[in-house]
Amino acid sequence: MRKSHPVRRAVLATAATVSGIVLLLSLKPASDPGAAEAAGGAPPAAESVQGGARPIGDGTVTGDAAQTQYGAVQVRLTVSGGKITKAEAVQAPKGGQSDQITSNAIPKLNQAAVQAQSADVDAVSGATYTSAGYKESLQSALDKARASAPADTGGGDAAQAQTVTGEAAQTQYGPVQVRITVSNGKITKAEAVQAPKGGQSDQITSNAVPKLNQAAVQAQSADVDAVSGATYTSAGYKESLQSALDKAGG
Repeated sequence: MRKSHPVRRAVLATAATVSGIVLLLSLKPASDPGAAEAAGGAPPAAESVQGGARPIGDGTVTGDAAQTQYGAVQVRLTVSGGKITKAEAVQAPKGGQSDQITSNAIPKLNQAAVQAQSADVDAVSGATYTSAGYKESLQSALDKARASAPADTGGGDAAQAQTVTGEAAQTQYGPVQVRITVSNGKITKAEAVQAPKGGQSDQITSNAVPKLNQAAVQAQSADVDAVSGATYTSAGYKESLQSALDKAGG
């Protein structure tokens, strides 16, 4: 009986050694899937980079009005260097409780649009419909701005420069219609192809229109001050100028 113990011990030791080798070999393949999963984690990150913002054309562009349960919402963007520098609502629900909701929500949505540089903005609490309409019109404005980008990056000067005439704006003393020349995304010239005339209107027009033309080039937008003594002409000028800018798409 005593002689048999060394044999059993040898058998057990051999079995233990073999088991250990098998375990070590089995651990190697198990580490490979982990490495594969780690490598597999890279594609989603690459996709998020590829999904970044597309270039948008410089200038001022107004999105389509979005109809909501409480009224229309329409957003205008100012883009410079391919980035949104200003967002504003040219239409928003008004009247009754809507006035309070709009005055609270719109400034927050404007700020959020500039920060996000996209239409991916959070809805303002208590202004669900206004927020949804804002985002819809904002996306429309961005789409228009993107559509204008290829024209601004054309090969030659002829492709980059364009002349656009806005819709005629009717005023109490006659129509006002503005034509602008845009080159490389900037207004280089503004002129009134129609303006009130006859009687005292001739003097008012000759005084106001040159000032408005100069102001349009300086402001690079329709946000120009009215000329003193020419309130109606100034209002019509701004309306037609904005129409021309919208047509130019920045």
